[in-house]
Amino acid sequence: MSGERKSLSSFWTPRYWPVWVGMGLLRLVCLLPHRAALAVGRLLGRIAHRFAGSRLAVVRRNIELCFPDLSPAERDALAFDHFRALGTMVIEMGIARWASDKHLLSIATLEGVEHVHKAQAEGKGVILLCAHFTTLEMMGRELSLRIPPFDAVYRRNRSEFMTELQRTGRERSADSTIEKRDIKKMVRSLRKQRAVWYAPDQSYNRKGSEVIPFFGVPAMHTTATSTLARLGNAAVIPFFTRRLEDSTYELTLLPALEDFPSEDPVADTKRYIALLERHIRTCPEQYFWVHRKFKDLPDGYPDYYADLDALK
Repeated sequence: MSGERKSLSSFWTPRYWPVWVGMGLLRLVCLLPHRAALAVGRLLGRIAHRFAGSRLAVVRRNIELCFPDLSPAERDALAFDHFRALGTMVIEMGIARWASDKHLLSIATLEGVEHVHKAQAEGKGVILLCAHFTTLEMMGRELSLRIPPFDAVYRRNRSEFMTELQRTGRERSADSTIEKRDIKKMVRSLRKQRAVWYAPDQSYNRKGSEVIPFFGVPAMHTTATSTLARLGNAAVIPFFTRRLEDSTYELTLLPALEDFPSEDPVADTKRYIALLERHIRTCPEQYFWVHRKFKDLPDGYPDYYADLDALK
């Protein structure tokens, strides 16, 4: 259950020492000036790109499907930039965990915070509707400094240690964390007129999901946002972040979606996907292409990841 916790100190055994060493090195990198730290991340991404193998193949396939108008050279360049963004994300996870509020306030701007205040003043909860970009952990910490306290949804990892690292890191931003399958807890939080940070864009093959095109390609999407908004009496406020070339961040809270939820959860989800696609086009290298976005489709649809060897 999502309430079960383990102290990080309980993982202090030889099996986990490599991760602890990695965390120690990450802590040292985060002591560097901000731009220098992110430069280290980009270097890590370049190295990862060279040895990524099947992961690189997934990224290339996703980009090939979503941006068919790009030339092969352009798609390869975008895949390379994505790995640099992934390396930057690793460093940002440390910055989000350890950086001071003063530093974080100095490297990001936020527009649209009035939309959150307006919704809560009207007695509503708020769904902060975002997506999986490589800036995800930074966006949470930056947001926490500018809006009322909120809860964050997380996904349980196969490794208990990695789950707790993610939870404790995310709790630097959020008051509490909610496992993504715990819909009841999300609804309770929303009914208390709180905000819940929620990213429902990754592949989902359980009850309550539908095949909805993403960049024109069939993909599984949860339609749970409509249910959450209805049961939680919540306004839905899309929230996106962009990492700029000068290593600062631009955060944008859009106005609450009007007439949401409607009587058609699929139509509601399509509205979210349209907004997501529009933002991805502004910073395509920063979306999480390493995830198998087009997996778990029902029988009769293509297996888009069946022939990846040529893309490694």
